[in-house]
Amino acid sequence: MKTSSGTIWNTLDAMQSSTTFSRWNHSTDKRLLDVVCASVFLALSSPLLLVVAILVKCTSSGPALYRHERVGKDSRPFKVLKFRTMSSNRQVAGPNLTSSGDCRVTTIGKLLRRWKIDELPQFLNILSGEMSLVGPRPDAQQYVRQLSTNEKQILLLLPGITGAASLAFRDEETVLSRVAAEQLEEFYCTELLPAKVRLDLDYARQASFVGDLAILFRTVAAIIR
Repeated sequence: MKTSSGTIWNTLDAMQSSTTFSRWNHSTDKRLLDVVCASVFLALSSPLLLVVAILVKCTSSGPALYRHERVGKDSRPFKVLKFRTMSSNRQVAGPNLTSSGDCRVTTIGKLLRRWKIDELPQFLNILSGEMSLVGPRPDAQQYVRQLSTNEKQILLLLPGITGAASLAFRDEETVLSRVAAEQLEEFYCTELLPAKVRLDLDYARQASFVGDLAILFRTVAAIIR
């Protein structure tokens, strides 16, 4: 059943008035932190990004970048950017969820996923105002529809490259690999996604500058260890 845009906005307005999120989530200072860090990172890492793009392009057919529609703040759809890690002729084959050992992932793609390098183009999403450094990971519309009214408070936040749930479920692909293929979607929607949303909502209620820095440092430490 389709929901009118007016109903969607009324629902978001009602949730906005009832949330107890920290002011940091929507502050100018958080946006300034995002823009400065993203600008510096992209300037310093541009040679690496170019090399990765060439490797992706030369080792499998298809574009270097992969654009996938996700749901952002206030339910606005946007194209999240990633380095392509799957064979282009199989990009739409199989579920949107990816588990460890997925045969669609290319050889170079496995390395990019292991070190989270495939996510680096999302710093461009940050500069465009579609994402933040720290926030809930953006999900596809088909999964957002499964959220309860309370869980949809997550749509009041800018999605992030990393966050509380990202750290807790860093090995999400390994977890999904233990679930039977025919139960993958149900497990994600009923077990994994609600748990991730709870963690991100809990963090958003007491988010701060120091808290965001702590999550960023913990993310880097988790990647390099």
